Amino acid sequence: MDAIVFNVTTAALMVLMFKGGLALLGEDTLRRRPVPWAAIALTALVVAGLVTQLCWSGAMDALDSDPSKTGWWRPVTSVFMQNGGLFGDAWNLATLAVIAALADWFWGGPLTLGLFAAGILLPTYIDTLFGESAHSTDPRNFAGSSGATYFLGATLAAPLLLRALRAVRSRARTQEALLAFGVPVLGLVMWFTQANGHGLVAVYGSLLGALACLLPRRSATPLSGPVERGAAERSPQG
Repeated sequence: MDAIVFNVTTAALMVLMFKGGLALLGEDTLRRRPVPWAAIALTALVVAGLVTQLCWSGAMDALDSDPSKTGWWRPVTSVFMQNGGLFGDAWNLATLAVIAALADWFWGGPLTLGLFAAGILLPTYIDTLFGESAHSTDPRNFAGSSGATYFLGATLAAPLLLRALRAVRSRARTQEALLAFGVPVLGLVMWFTQANGHGLVAVYGSLLGALACLLPRRSATPLSGPVERGAAERSPQG
């Protein structure tokens, strides 16, 4: 029963982030947006990792993040290894492709790659800083891309919340604020009630997303229709 609740809440958090990303960009504009090359590159790396595992029986031993093994590369390479079984691996691949595309369209390719890298390294750094080994904040079980994906998806909650707060009297914006605020709140509930690392990395991602809003950058590609107004509303972020 605990495993079912764990999986359901983990999936619910992903749905929140996905819906938040759609609200941020405008669902009706996605087909007119450019090819998300950063998302394609990240997805291709995970596919390459899966192929490597199929072709090389020692891939997991050489590339996972087992703390009993040494190797500076392991925190990075372990993200592109998967150990969740057929369904878990397919979920990780599909969610990465979708979330990375949404992030690419909003943040741009270089920042998306930087945020994904932060999602790889930050949980490991925090574990080291606080001496967490037996009770890691990283949702990876020695391998898996889900932690970095949830981190990246949560970065989209902050700009959605900031946009909504600038128009609090709008009913639609109120719904967006609740959607965005729900990401870190559900994340904290998942961490404290289940020790579910996906929830905690979502909190980290939300905080880093708020900081990323302060960086000077170009807005998401302006398109005609609702997203054109949305892009104008986002322009004060940088």
